[in-house]
Amino acid sequence: MAVENITLDSAEASPNQSGCDVFVYQRAAVVLFPIFYSVVFVISACGNSLVLYVICQRKQKFNSTSIYLVNLALSDTLFTLTLPGRITYYIRHFDWPFGDLLCRLTTLLFFANTYAGIGFMTCISLDRYLAMVHPHRLQCLRRVKVVRKVCCLVWALVFMQIAPLIFRSMLHEHQGRQTCMEYFNFDGSRFTPYLLLLACVISFCCPLVIIMGCYTKINLKLRTAAKQNSVTSRSRRNHRANTIILLILLTFIICFSPYHLNVMQFMTRKIHHKPNCEELRAFKVSLQITVSLMNFNCCLDPVIYFFAIKTYKKRVLSLFKDFLHTSGASSKVTAENSSSNT
Repeated sequence: MAVENITLDSAEASPNQSGCDVFVYQRAAVVLFPIFYSVVFVISACGNSLVLYVICQRKQKFNSTSIYLVNLALSDTLFTLTLPGRITYYIRHFDWPFGDLLCRLTTLLFFANTYAGIGFMTCISLDRYLAMVHPHRLQCLRRVKVVRKVCCLVWALVFMQIAPLIFRSMLHEHQGRQTCMEYFNFDGSRFTPYLLLLACVISFCCPLVIIMGCYTKINLKLRTAAKQNSVTSRSRRNHRANTIILLILLTFIICFSPYHLNVMQFMTRKIHHKPNCEELRAFKVSLQITVSLMNFNCCLDPVIYFFAIKTYKKRVLSLFKDFLHTSGASSKVTAENSSSNT
């Protein structure tokens, strides 16, 4: 959304496009987005709260993977807390009623979740790579003390990325409404597209290459092991590691790729010519859709936890069995009572 704000504001600052209403296509959004984010809120709140509860209740010591996953779940949970405000915002036809402070906080948590998610997914991929490809080398990087320092470093880098947003107003007056996270009140410069392209390369392209590289190396390792020893290749540990990094790669591609590729292609076009009103409107619509996909990552992350942490998987299956057992028992009692009364 920061990219969206910079781009649209800088374009609308020009006299020729001052009358361009980028909200002209937003009638469907006030219906679809509240429904979509309500579903995201329920799934994310249940999934991430459960993983935090299970991991914090477990008696075993934390390992490197679980520490990264706890930080990822914490990031998702904090972002989930902002969704009721966004749902209200869309229901009120893009009118933010909670003031500038909460709007800034929502923006900060949105970007913190985005870049923390990218950072910790990359760390988990590297952790699985070290465990599978170099089981006897570089294991010092997987020690709990080192992993905690890496997590602190990720949060510090995320804070450095989003810190400038603290000092900018996120509210903008538009046709009698207070829009939130739609515009920044400053003029863009001719260097803005280049800076945003560089930001996308560093924050998206580089992690994507790392994750794909880790997945490729792990698969090559498993294929080599399969040729040497078929029993080793079929071990649950190897299968789980491969599944984890595949899920991370799919989540990364589904949630983060559309947004960043959309921004990169628009910035590339903007370098060569000034976008007209129709292009701005199309970019606005595509951003709303791709941002929604990016926010959907907090619903897919619990799937990664399910396969990555055996304790979490057992706990979820146990709760599900208990629920089915309780439901079956209560229905049986109800049936017996009804038959005895007749």
